[in-house]
Amino acid sequence: MTMPGPGSDRGVFGISVAADLVGMGVQNLRLYERRGLLEPDRTEGGTRRYSQDDLDRLRRIGDLLDAGLNLTGIAVVLGLEDDNAQLRAELDDQTS
Repeated sequence: MTMPGPGSDRGVFGISVAADLVGMGVQNLRLYERRGLLEPDRTEGGTRRYSQDDLDRLRRIGDLLDAGLNLTGIAVVLGLEDDNAQLRAELDDQTS
């Protein structure tokens, strides 16, 4: 029997592994957290734990940086994308 893996929102990756997986520096991940662009889980000892969803968000941040947006612009785009996803989920719930 195969055990299911962690959910995509469960923080399982340490900061150095997460940074390596998305091709960014550890300091960048800390900066993005300080700027409110993502919020990784924390252990009781305060160690950051990144989820697959966090890694996807970090890749999105990288794409937006490559497109020429600054961190303030990225925060706006991510906020709008989050709002859109929430509205779509609510609409799906209403039509189901």
